[in-house]
Amino acid sequence: MEVAYWLIGGLMALAIGSFLNVVISRLPLQLQQDEVAATLFYPASHCPQCKTPLRWRDNIPVLSWLWLRGQCRYCGCVVSMRYPLVEILTSLSALSLTCYLPFDKHLVPALLFIWSLLVLAWIDIEHFLLPDVITLPLLWAGLLFKTMGWLAGPLNEAVIGAVAGYLSLWLLAKIHQRLRGFEALGMGDAKLLAAMGAWLGWPLLPSVLLFASSGAILCVLISRMAWQREVNHVIAFGPWIALSAISLFIHSIIF
Repeated sequence: MEVAYWLIGGLMALAIGSFLNVVISRLPLQLQQDEVAATLFYPASHCPQCKTPLRWRDNIPVLSWLWLRGQCRYCGCVVSMRYPLVEILTSLSALSLTCYLPFDKHLVPALLFIWSLLVLAWIDIEHFLLPDVITLPLLWAGLLFKTMGWLAGPLNEAVIGAVAGYLSLWLLAKIHQRLRGFEALGMGDAKLLAAMGAWLGWPLLPSVLLFASSGAILCVLISRMAWQREVNHVIAFGPWIALSAISLFIHSIIF
């Protein structure tokens, strides 16, 4: 029974990961008012290149991508590795959290937190966009869960964290724009950090910023040495905030 429990849980998480891929693919297009993506649920899953609708056997999480060797069955175009990666990460995160948290009110916020950040990080990587329709509800959800006692920590730390998270990057962006004449940070990053403040509390915000900034700087240096990119080339900062916040969140659960 225990094996069946883990198997069913893993399969359900893979299916949720497939839906997260739909959000990653279609939400940016919907926000740009692209006619191809009127809603998250219509049209049915199809090849992004030839637009051929996918049959059920081509839409099985992870397995279909492996079976077709990362290509469309109909036109042969390459299908991004992002699809199986998101599905696998969604399933692994669910199974890992279930190991440390009881199947109750504390598990739901943890899964919502990590899956939301997974979607935001990947959208930012592909589109340099952190949609308000995810960051703002995530912020309010953090405050609500703190109020309900579903998240550890006092509510006042969450409120201060939300305010401090937004103001810190907002001020940094304005100062940089005044001194250099162009924007270095988008307000999506500020809203995301505000949400992290609501979920983690203000005491962990310095650690989030430190780890995120260190990761971004390391990425720039590696890009410079490996691919001769300019030091000031644009990178997505949202994924580094998300990765730092997830690491600290999981650390708080385990230890």
